[in-house]
Amino acid sequence: MRSVSSAVYLENKFLGVSVGAVASHGRLLLIDAPIRVEDAREWISQLGEKGRPRSLALLDYHPDRVLGARGLDLPILAHDETRLVMNSWPDTFKGGTRPIGAEADRLKRISGVSKAVPDLTFSEEMSLHLDGREILLLHRPGPTRGSIWVVVPDAKVVFLGDAVWLEEPAYLGEADVDAWQETLQQAARGPFKGFTFVSSRDGVVDRKAVSQMAAWLGRVEDRLRKLKPRPDLEESTGALATSLLRGFKIPATRREHAHLRLQAGLERLYARWSSDED
Repeated sequence: MRSVSSAVYLENKFLGVSVGAVASHGRLLLIDAPIRVEDAREWISQLGEKGRPRSLALLDYHPDRVLGARGLDLPILAHDETRLVMNSWPDTFKGGTRPIGAEADRLKRISGVSKAVPDLTFSEEMSLHLDGREILLLHRPGPTRGSIWVVVPDAKVVFLGDAVWLEEPAYLGEADVDAWQETLQQAARGPFKGFTFVSSRDGVVDRKAVSQMAAWLGRVEDRLRKLKPRPDLEESTGALATSLLRGFKIPATRREHAHLRLQAGLERLYARWSSDED
């Protein structure tokens, strides 16, 4: 666990996303959850000296960040869309049924997913007061329709969720690329000058990373818009994923997993664009 700023913490050792916590006078807001229930419990134990968890914020509905919430007896905060999507999921999750290159794909079978559905949601913005410390939850769509940021103004920290990926390609299957680009512009040019940005996939990132992410999304959109299935969509997106992956230095042990994530996202994004045009 590392301290990002005053009483703001980040842990990246668990499977899935990096998780965070904001403390104030012995109380904690948790940000995302490790996938495995035993890891979530370890995270709570690790935070013991920092305070007692009072609530959990989910930055979107990606399974890597939400499945572990089923094992935490806490009020869950998220965007309206996150609750809507998660409410439609079956109570049993099988990782290999619909692989998307998530860490959650490796899970065989877990039950109790309904316990992770958010309790309290919002549409545009929510302000929390954690024993006098203000924390803002802001709707920032892009990676998903329900993506949010958690902003800690006094510590000048912003948890960006999946808005920025550096080491591996982002999952695009739920993306709204135009909204994503607007969200990145808000990070680059908005009122957060001097803030520390925290990516759920890469930890602390600088403003250059935001520009790099925007440029990569631009390349993806340009090439995907020009894609012509030959002879089928799976073959075409596979070839495009291979090409786009060349810009990443990914260990051999993770390259196939990253390729699957990118191809699955490209295929679903292309199919959705084609459906919108019909």
